Amino acid sequence: MGTAGGAIEAAFGEGLVAHVWVGETRPLNQGARLTAWELRRAGVPFHVVTDSSAGALMARGMVDAVMVGADRVAANGDVANKIGTYSLAVLADRHGVPFHVVAPLSTIDPATPSGAEIPIEERDPGEVVAGLPALNYAFDVTPHGLVSSIVTEAGVLSPPFTEL
Repeated sequence: MGTAGGAIEAAFGEGLVAHVWVGETRPLNQGARLTAWELRRAGVPFHVVTDSSAGALMARGMVDAVMVGADRVAANGDVANKIGTYSLAVLADRHGVPFHVVAPLSTIDPATPSGAEIPIEERDPGEVVAGLPALNYAFDVTPHGLVSSIVTEAGVLSPPFTEL
C-alpha cells in the first residue's frame, strides 16, 4: 500500500473513511490501476472517477476531504506531485474541503526553499495523443497556502509549515 493509500486504509479501519473517490490519474491511469487495486485488496469501498469529476463531486457535497501523496515537499510546504494535484487543491479550497498531503519524511526537501525551484518533468506527448502537438507535464506544484496538513510517519504538520 502506498503512503496515502496506507493512511486511507488506516482511517477506514478506524471508521473515519466510508468511501473513496479514486481519480483515474491520467495520462497513465495510476489511480485506476494502482490505487483502486490497493483499496480493493484492503476492502475499502471506492469508485473510480474521471479526473475532471472532482469539482462536480465537491460541488455536490460528496467529498469530505482530499488526500494525495507527494513526490517532493519544499521547505515552505509547497508540494510537487502528479499533474492535477494543484487543480484538486484549488477545487478543494473553493469548496471548503480540507486538502491533506500524505507523504514520508523522505519527501521533505529542506534544501529547496519553495516549489518554484522544483523542476517539472515534461513527458512524451505520445502518452496523450498520437501525431498531434501536445504538452505533457508529469507533475505540478501545489502552493503551501492550499495545503491543510502534511501527514508523515512522524506526525501531522500544520500550516504555516515553518518547521519543515
